[in-house]
Amino acid sequence: MPDSKKSSPPESAQRLLRSEATQRIRRLELLARRTVEGFMSGMHRSPYFGQSVEFLQHRQYTPGDDLRHIDWKVWARQDRLHIKQFEEETNFRLNLLVDSSASMDYGSGEENKYEYAAAIAACLTFLTERQQDAAGLYTFDSKVRQALPARTGRAQLSRILSVLSGPSHEKQTDLLAVVREVVPTIPRRGLVAICSDLLGVHNLRDGLRMLRQRGHDVIVFHILHRDEHEFPFTGATRFEGLEGADFLNCNPRALREGYLEALGAFLEQTRRVCGRLSIDYIEVKTDEPLDAVLAKFLVARKALPNLRGT
Repeated sequence: MPDSKKSSPPESAQRLLRSEATQRIRRLELLARRTVEGFMSGMHRSPYFGQSVEFLQHRQYTPGDDLRHIDWKVWARQDRLHIKQFEEETNFRLNLLVDSSASMDYGSGEENKYEYAAAIAACLTFLTERQQDAAGLYTFDSKVRQALPARTGRAQLSRILSVLSGPSHEKQTDLLAVVREVVPTIPRRGLVAICSDLLGVHNLRDGLRMLRQRGHDVIVFHILHRDEHEFPFTGATRFEGLEGADFLNCNPRALREGYLEALGAFLEQTRRVCGRLSIDYIEVKTDEPLDAVLAKFLVARKALPNLRGT
């Protein structure tokens, strides 16, 4: 059955749709840079019309749509042209992979890494819903914890917000195992956005390569806290591992130079891996205004050349 009511997410989940971000991006568009099934470089027309009998919803007619799919009964009642849209006829599909491992629990309030990642996912879902495209969600650590297959409609936005608002942070990250679990559940090429700090990910290249080999257009939002970038700690400090029982008592000044060097190498390697696989890489600090981050990303992506094939 189509979504007949515009359900609203609970207030605890609504916080993820940061108003300053949704207001700024609502007139922008999330585009695919590659030809993906159901969406060709920003043209919202599906090549799969007529191949599914499961009715999903109506959408407003746009020039170029197949006239055979106009619902004339709706036109007679409303004097407006609407297209019948079927489950397999939805436009491009965005699948969000959001890291909910223990390391994502660093930071407080809106600068908490998981909160920031969830807000990115929520806002992209909001934009996708406005485009009448489909969005799906996977939260993960060492494996997929919760999964929502890609669907269209306001009810899907509410479901995704609800899942994002209540994860647990326990395990380490195993991106390759997660991708192996996710790939069989995504039947068509689409847009895959990964929101993660990538800490503890030793098989990043293999996981990303698997997604690209399946023809997916991939975006990586690399989310780190400002503390992780600048290591501002002073005085005797106890560092505790979020994804293990290890801890270290030390003077941070003795570690800072080596830490920043290792971080720089880690970031450079990550950029290189994404570049070689033609993956969009966006490095984000959680104190950056989310509206500015998303607007810059969406505008830049629209300006990039479209790519063909895998």
